[in-house]
Amino acid sequence: MTIDVLIADDQAMVRAGFAALLDAHDGIRVTGQAANGAEAVTLSARLDPDVILMDVRMPELDGIEAAKRILGPGYPAAKVPRIIMLTTFDIDDYVYDALQAGASGFLLKDALPEDLVHAVRVVAAGDALLAPSVTRRMIAQFAAQKPRASHGTARLAELTEREREVLVLIGHGRSNSEIAATLFIAEQTVKTHVGKVLAKVGARDRVQAVIFAYDTGLVAPS
Repeated sequence: MTIDVLIADDQAMVRAGFAALLDAHDGIRVTGQAANGAEAVTLSARLDPDVILMDVRMPELDGIEAAKRILGPGYPAAKVPRIIMLTTFDIDDYVYDALQAGASGFLLKDALPEDLVHAVRVVAAGDALLAPSVTRRMIAQFAAQKPRASHGTARLAELTEREREVLVLIGHGRSNSEIAATLFIAEQTVKTHVGKVLAKVGARDRVQAVIFAYDTGLVAPS
């Protein structure tokens, strides 16, 4: 199965470099390039990519607003793409808002080539690009600056005690194997719990579950 990728960045050399790198790998195909957020929204609807590499800062329409439009209800696309936000710095004021908008993760522009390829494959497979170190730290930092959401309380109440335990550990950036070891249960059982948690809280992936855990106060920023 080929992963179709759309690259959105206002720097032509960045787009060209990412495109050449990704096209050189089997199973990945760059189907379009956008120079700003508005173009990204238009091309996404037309090309129906599996993954979008979206720069946070772009003219006309920034990456966060573009992500909101693409991932919002009623967007005219056959499938909902996965969006990886591209940032210049590891501490970026926009990252939390991007993840909250529905992005599946973020990647630094100076990441190693193999990290870029890995990110595209991971996100295309339906997993979140949630690095246990930098991403979790950034979410915690910006969650501390956000008012706590009250609309998630009802969904939180739907979780069983075990599912709440799993969500707390997800919020701390633990992997399935780490959760299994902590709770003394099988990893397959953890996968089942994670699936139920995502469904009940309305999260598309683990990143969204982390955001939910912080927003509802289930996990406190460190």
